[in-house]
Amino acid sequence: MKKFFILFFILVLCHSTVMADDDSWGSLGDLADIKELDIPDKQQFFSDKDFEKALESKQRKKKRDNSIPKGENYRQSDETDTIINTNKELPILLVPLNLEINENSIIPAGHYQVLGEKENGKPVLKLYQAHTLVAKLPAIETSDDFNEKYINFVNLKEYNSHQAKIIFGCLDFNAYTVVNFVQ
Repeated sequence: MKKFFILFFILVLCHSTVMADDDSWGSLGDLADIKELDIPDKQQFFSDKDFEKALESKQRKKKRDNSIPKGENYRQSDETDTIINTNKELPILLVPLNLEINENSIIPAGHYQVLGEKENGKPVLKLYQAHTLVAKLPAIETSDDFNEKYINFVNLKEYNSHQAKIIFGCLDFNAYTVVNFVQ
């Protein structure tokens, strides 16, 4: 058993020395290979005038930058302006069944982008497909957020056996409207 451990130790030691030879500096090649790199022979020096010109140029570019400052200068009051000025993505409503607005108007099953607006002080839900207005529904404004996770939302919920409730929420208001199923 001792002979086995001694033999094992010698093999490990020999193997490690062979591996060390592969990792030596000699495997990197000649100095001629190193000279092939693009290292300039002389370092370029700049005068104080050149440095001042570069610094002034950089400061002029900073003055032209009119973007919204971030960091210490960005205040919480700026967040409201940022939210209001962002492009609004309209929430999408899936309508699985045909819905009846009134006796003459039907909303066919499909996907609709919903825009909530106030016209003459009353909320209105506008349903769009592509850029075509499909329906304009009067809505009832509420302070209920319908236990939704997001600020901008639209959803279709069953109201009773023959009616559905379209709930809508955005930064400006929350509203709902009730529509009939097509019988």
